Amino acid sequence: MSQLIDDALNYVTTLFASKLPSTCLYHNLTHTKRVLKSTKEIIDSNSLSQEDVEGLQLAAILHDTGYIKGAKDHELESAAIATKFLTENNANDRVIEKVIACILATKLDAVPKDELEKIIRDADSSHFAKDYFQEASELLRLELKLQDIEDFSKEDWLTGNIDMLTNKHTYYTDYAIEHWKPKKEENLIKVISEKKKLKKENEKEIKELKKVLKNEDPEKAIQSVFRVTLKNHIKLSDIADTKANILLSVNAIIISIALSNLIPKLDNPSNQYLIIPTVVFMISTIVAIILSVIATRPNVTSGKFTKEDVENKKVNLLFFGNFHKMSLPEFEWAMTEMLADKNYMYSSMTKDLYFLGLVLQRKYKILRLTYTIFMVGIILSVIAFAISFKLAGN
Repeated sequence: MSQLIDDALNYVTTLFASKLPSTCLYHNLTHTKRVLKSTKEIIDSNSLSQEDVEGLQLAAILHDTGYIKGAKDHELESAAIATKFLTENNANDRVIEKVIACILATKLDAVPKDELEKIIRDADSSHFAKDYFQEASELLRLELKLQDIEDFSKEDWLTGNIDMLTNKHTYYTDYAIEHWKPKKEENLIKVISEKKKLKKENEKEIKELKKVLKNEDPEKAIQSVFRVTLKNHIKLSDIADTKANILLSVNAIIISIALSNLIPKLDNPSNQYLIIPTVVFMISTIVAIILSVIATRPNVTSGKFTKEDVENKKVNLLFFGNFHKMSLPEFEWAMTEMLADKNYMYSSMTKDLYFLGLVLQRKYKILRLTYTIFMVGIILSVIAFAISFKLAGN
C-alpha cells in the first residue's frame, strides 16, 4: 500500500470522526473499509497497472466523503473533496482523473465506461453478496429514516430489496459474476423468504385482531375505554407536575444565584442603576415559583361519607379524598355496595374521570400562566438590564 493510500485512509478516518453525521448508520467508515477490501479482492484477480491500482483504492477510500454534507449529490461532493485532498498531496493528474471518474461511477444510475469503473461499481455493491447483507440493509433503511429521506416499512423495504437484486442491480466484472453473483442469489432467496414470513405474520395478526373485535364482550370494551382514559389522565397529570417541578428548580437556582451574587452589590451607590431591573427579575421569578407551587399543591376533601350517600349513589369511592377518614368496615361495606351495582360502579368511574379532568384543566391553566410570566419576566429583565447599563454608561 502506497503512502498516499495510507494518508487517504487516515484522512477519511479523521474526517468521518469529526464531521460525519451520526445518522449515517450505513455510509460510514465501516462501509468504506468494506468497499476497499472488496476493491482489493477484484484487483488481485486482474492485471492492472500500479497507477490503476492506486486510483481504484483511493476512489474506494474517498467515494463517500461527500456524506459529511448530506446524502443529496454526495458523489459530486465526494469528487470535490477527493480532488482537494489529492491535489494537496501532490498526486499526479492522471490518478486524480481516474479517482474522480470512479467516484462519479458509483451513482446508482451511472453506467460504467471502462474496467476501473466496473470494478468500483462492483466493490461498492459487494454487500449484496456478503453474509452481512441483511445487517447492512437494515442499517441503510434506518439511515434513510433518520435523515428524513424516506421511511420504509419492513415489508416495503424487503419488496424494494427484491426488486433491486432482481431487476436493478448487476455485477460487471468477471470476478464478481463468478464469485459474488451466486451468493447474491442466495441472499435474494433469504429476502424473499423473510418477506413471505413477515406477510404470514401480518395476516395472522390481522385475523386475530378481527376475531377479538368480532367476539369482544361489550363489557370489556367499556372497561378498556375507562382504563385507557384513566391512564392518559394520570400520565398528563404526571407531565404537569414534572413541568411545575422544572420551573420550581430553575427559579430556585436563579434566586439563589441572585441572592449570592447580584443583590449584595446593590448596597454600593455606584450600582443603584441595577435596582429596578433586579426588582423586575426577582418579582417575575418569585411569581413563577408561587404559581408552580399552586399548580402542584393537592386539594384535600372532607374524606367522609354517609350510608345515605352510598345508597343514593352520590359518593365516588374510587377517589381517596372521599373516604380517607372512614373506618375500614364502613369502606368495605360501601365498596361491596358499589361493586354489586354495575351502574353505580360505572357512574363512579365516570365521575372520577370528570373530576380528574377538572384537576388537569386547573393544573395546565396555571402552568400556562406560569410559563408566560416566566418568559415575559426574563425578557423584561434582560431589556431592563440593557437599558440600565446603557444609561449608566452615559
